[in-house]
Amino acid sequence: MKRILIADDHDLVRDTISAYIEHQEQCEIALAEDFDAAATKIAEEGPFDLVLLDYSMPGMGGLEGLGRAIASNGGNPVAIISGAAYPATAQAALAAGASGFIPKTLSARSLLNAVRFMLAGEQFAPVDFMTQEVGSDKHPFEELLSERERQVLGGLCRGLSNKEVAHELYLQEVTIKLHVKTLCRKLEARNRTHAAMIAKDAGFS
Repeated sequence: MKRILIADDHDLVRDTISAYIEHQEQCEIALAEDFDAAATKIAEEGPFDLVLLDYSMPGMGGLEGLGRAIASNGGNPVAIISGAAYPATAQAALAAGASGFIPKTLSARSLLNAVRFMLAGEQFAPVDFMTQEVGSDKHPFEELLSERERQVLGGLCRGLSNKEVAHELYLQEVTIKLHVKTLCRKLEARNRTHAAMIAKDAGFS
């Protein structure tokens, strides 16, 4: 029986992926809520046949966490999952040795196919994601977020408070708070600081 570790700090994402894979495949699933917990499980219970790591979860540190997981998982596949990464980030992860890059927008059926592919020793990345907006300066956040949400996110990335962003955009502070709440939902961020971190990791500025 194949053993898979899924590490993601969002309970819903982690449990949904786990439940779907377990329902479709004869796999033993282990779960972790952050990178430190994942590293501990790999050390104590690994190596796993496949490790799926959320790119922006606490402790991950982007490609640093990927490298550590690859080094400790006995040569078995380690892949990245992400809700808001840029294709360049995916390419860097694959170049660094990731066995795959899985956007959280991937359909359940495609996710399962990706898991099977990586368990077979192949490298996976969705072609449509990897080639989107090739030769263009357009960032994927332009489709995910409204212009106003991107303006607010830009303020968060610069370390501005809600009051300062409101002053800069000539809006009420309560309006900024609503935009921040929406940003956190769309980017699957825990709070405004996490949203800014996700944006920076995705190359947004």
